[in-house]
Amino acid sequence: MKLHTALSIAGSDPSGGAGIQADLKTMTLNGVYAMCAITALTVQNTTGVTGIMEVTPEFLAQQIDAVFTDIRPDAVKTGMVSSAGLIGTIADRLSFYKARNIVVDPVMVATSGSRLIESEAVSALREKLFPLAALITPNIPEAEVLSGAEIRTRADMEAAARSIYDRYGCAVLCKGGHSTGGADDYLYSGSGRWFEGRHIDNPNTHGTGCTLSSAIAANLAKGQELETAVFNAKTYITGAIAAMLDLGHGHGPLDHAYEIRR
Repeated sequence: MKLHTALSIAGSDPSGGAGIQADLKTMTLNGVYAMCAITALTVQNTTGVTGIMEVTPEFLAQQIDAVFTDIRPDAVKTGMVSSAGLIGTIADRLSFYKARNIVVDPVMVATSGSRLIESEAVSALREKLFPLAALITPNIPEAEVLSGAEIRTRADMEAAARSIYDRYGCAVLCKGGHSTGGADDYLYSGSGRWFEGRHIDNPNTHGTGCTLSSAIAANLAKGQELETAVFNAKTYITGAIAAMLDLGHGHGPLDHAYEIRR
C-alpha cells in the first residue's frame, strides 16, 4: 500500500502546539508520511513569541533539496516564513521541483498577537509564493491585509476572498475564527462555498491555523478534491477543539488530537 507524503516548511515551536511540531502531528494523524524543512527556531509558547532565529536561505534550500531528491512530497504546506529571502528560496525550490498541492498559510500574527513576519516579506508572499499555491488560508486579519478591505460580515469575507483570488489566481479559504459571528469559513476557487462551524468556548487554541492548513495538505496529498479536503480538515480540527483536553496553563487540545483519531 502506498503511503502518501507531505512536507511542511515552517518554523519550530518549542512548546509543541504550533509550527512544525503541530504540522507533523497533524499530517501523521491524517494518514500521510510527514516531513519538514525548518525556516526558523522560535522562542514561544501559548502566551507569545519572544525570539526568532532564522536559518539561512542556503540552508533552507538544502533541506528542501534533501526531501525532494529522496522522498518526493505529494503535497506541501508552508507556514511561518518571516523574511523575503527565505520566501524567495522556497518559491525557487518548489518551482524547480514542480511541487504540487501547495497550501500556503500566510502566517503574519500568532494567535497570541505576536507579529511573526517582516513587512517586506508580505510583498514576497504576494509576488512569489501565492502564484504557486493551490490554496491560501488567511484568517480575517490576514485577509484584511491581503485584500486591503475591512472585514466585519460574511459578505465582507466573501468579497475579500474573491478579491484575493482574482489578484493571485489561487483558491482562498478565509477563516472566520477571528470574527465575532462564529467559526464559519469561506472557500472561493472561482465559485464559493461556506463551511459552517460552531463556536466552541475553549481558550486553548494555540496552533489552530497550523493544524487546519496541515490537515488540508494531508488530505490533498491523499488525492482528495479541494472542497473535500477542506471539509475533512475542518471536521478534524473542530473535533480536536471540542474535546476540551488540556495540558495545563494556556495549552490547547490540538496536542492531544491523537486521542480523537484513535
